[in-house]
Formats: sequence, structure tokens, C-alpha cells
Amino acid sequence: MPAEASTEEAPALMFDGAAAAVASARRAVLADRYSAYSLEAEWRQLAQLPPIAESWRELAGRALERNVFYEPAFALAAAAAFGADAGAVLVWSGTSPRKLLGFFPARIERRRYAVKLPVLVGWTHPYAPFGVPLVEREAAEPVVAAFLGFVAAEPSLPGLLLLPFLPENGPFAAALAAILRRAQMPSADFNRHRRALLAPSSARPRYVERSVPARKRKELRRAVRRLAEMGALLLTSTTAPAAVATALEDFFSLEAGGWKGRAGTAAVCRDDVGGFVRAAVEALAAEDKVVAVRILLDGRAIAAAIVLRSGDHAWFWKIAHDERFARFSPGVMLTVALTEQLAEDRTIAQSDSCASADHPMIEHVWRERLALCDRLIGLRPRARFRYAKHLQALRSAAITGAKRMRGYLCR
Repeated sequence: MPAEASTEEAPALMFDGAAAAVASARRAVLADRYSAYSLEAEWRQLAQLPPIAESWRELAGRALERNVFYEPAFALAAAAAFGADAGAVLVWSGTSPRKLLGFFPARIERRRYAVKLPVLVGWTHPYAPFGVPLVEREAAEPVVAAFLGFVAAEPSLPGLLLLPFLPENGPFAAALAAILRRAQMPSADFNRHRRALLAPSSARPRYVERSVPARKRKELRRAVRRLAEMGALLLTSTTAPAAVATALEDFFSLEAGGWKGRAGTAAVCRDDVGGFVRAAVEALAAEDKVVAVRILLDGRAIAAAIVLRSGDHAWFWKIAHDERFARFSPGVMLTVALTEQLAEDRTIAQSDSCASADHPMIEHVWRERLALCDRLIGLRPRARFRYAKHLQALRSAAITGAKRMRGYLCR
């Protein structure tokens, strides 16, 4: 068997090497065409971005790294609830007609550390826990350089930059590191953490068998049988916009009926948040970028999950279950079923759990990890980087301590 595998893989490896060489050469040519000096950058408020939505959408499809939360379908919907004070640095080609090559959303925080020390902070919020900007994949370094150079030279923007939820590794991290090194801009990482990621490299159909212990799988099968004794049990998965809309309403009801509803943090507890979620899911579903998965018992949802997609990346965005069936673990049941579905889909390279680090459920099912950090960058010599670094360290330590205390009190 090993010999056969080796024989079959050799041509693929040779092809991959040739393809990588061609892609590298193409990027070098295009990087020369889009040198940082030939690019144009500007700052616009999010409310001013609808007219460029088509160029923005095209950039998202060519991005060095996908980020569904920064695509127009999602970001424009989120702007009303979470982006009233946010904007974006746009990087354009100097060609005619010009082409959007970079999208860097952010907000200006005048007093991030309770002192007068302005910081330009990458735009994230509780419904968008991923902060990698959209950058033209074949001109990444010139675009990143143009972005940093523009912010450094623009007096209306702060000289300190903080990019939250940034991948520590990957193509964007490599491009950013190269520019920071050449420009000699100081940087420091905070809030470093690793969250669950589904990135099966082999044996996709057997991922759950390898990741979930046999005892746990046996318990789940028993729970399925017990639920089936109570009524007609059905697992549904859909990408059709109308069906996705129905599944989303089931999610809202389940979330509002659980602890988030009691705490007032469910999406429908705020009209603006509920409206944003509906608008974002509707817009993404129209682009075939939403998968809604539910467990139905006698036609009524007892668990629902919403997965967002962009290219070969997916995000396990939201999940809720009926707490009256908690003894059957419907959330875990749905997660395992969804894991099998995602792992077997070869069009998806990786799925981000969007979960907190050390999540008690998902980390026992998804075994890979996504390393993230908040990166602070000093863009100007007089930007008081060391002072900001010290304050950011104190802030991060305080937040970490508060989370630990909350976890302790909730036990």
C-alpha cells in the first residue's frame, strides 16, 4: 500500500511544484506592475462604500486570504449595528480604469487606554472575530506597503495601528512581516491564542472517527436513538436562500430561548443586531455563501447552525439548541454531523470555529488550531509606541484576568 500511494502522489507533487513556480513568477511580475509608489490610497467611512461594492466584491474573490466578514455582503449589513464610527483605507491601482487592490477597515479610537493616545484599530466586533484585511493576492507586499505608508503620512489618522484577530502565520502575516522589517516599523503581539480549526489533510471521511473518542461517539449514537424514540428525527442542510432564511429564524428562536436570551445577549434582543444578521445572511445566501444545518424533531428545530463560506474557507459562525433537550446534547450532535459534512467537502480547505480559545466543546471535535494575535504597529517615529505597548500589555492582562474570573464564578 505505501508503494502505491507514493507512485500515485509523485505526479501531483511535481505538478504542485511547477504550479507554485509559475504562480511565484506571476506574482513577481504583477508586484512590479503594482509598485507601492504607483498605488493610490484613501480613507472613507463605511457609509460611503456602497458605490464601490462591485469592485470590493471582486477584490474579495482575489484576496490573499479570504475573510467573509470583510466582504460587502456582510460588512455593509454590519455597519449600522457595529460600524457607525468605522471606515476603511482603500488601496487602488494607479491604472485607468483603476482597480481596488486593498481593503483595510478600521476605526479611530481616541482614548483606547483611558488616556489621550489615539490608535487606529482594525474593525472587528462580536459577530466578526477575524481581522485579516482583503489584499490583492498577486501584489500583496506593495499593497500592504501602500496601506502602511498612507496611514503613516496621513495627519488625520493616528500613528499607532492595532490589528486584532490577525493570523500569526499565513500569506498575509508573511507579507506584513516583510514590509515591517524593511520599513523598520516596530511591532508587538498581544492576546496570542489558538482556537479550534478544521483543516483535514487526509482521511477526510474518517475525520470524526479519528478526532472523537470511541466512547463519546457511542454516547452520541445512544442519544440519537433516544431522541428518535420521541418522534421523527431529521438532520437537514441547505444553501437555498429561502430555506436558509427559515433556518435562521429557527436559530433566532433557539438562541432567544436559551441563556443568551435570559442574559439579553441574543441577536434578537437588539433590533439593530437582529436586522444586521438577517441582512447579512440574506445577502451572503444570494451569493451561495451560507449553509444552514438543523436537527428537527417532529418538524421542530431543536438545534440550528449557520456556516458562512468564501472560496475554500468556511466559518462555523453561529449555533444554538433547545435547552429542554440538553440531556441529549443536541449541540454536540449537530456539531459532529456538521464536522462530517465539512470534512468530506473537498472544496473547503479549512473551517474556522470562530470560538474562544479552550472552548470546552469544539476543541474536542476539531483538532487543528488557528493561531491569532492582536498586532500593535508603530507607524511614525513619534507615535509613542513603547508607551502604547506598555498600556496594551496592561489592558490584555486585565481582560485575561476578567475572563478567568468569570469562568471561575460560572462553574
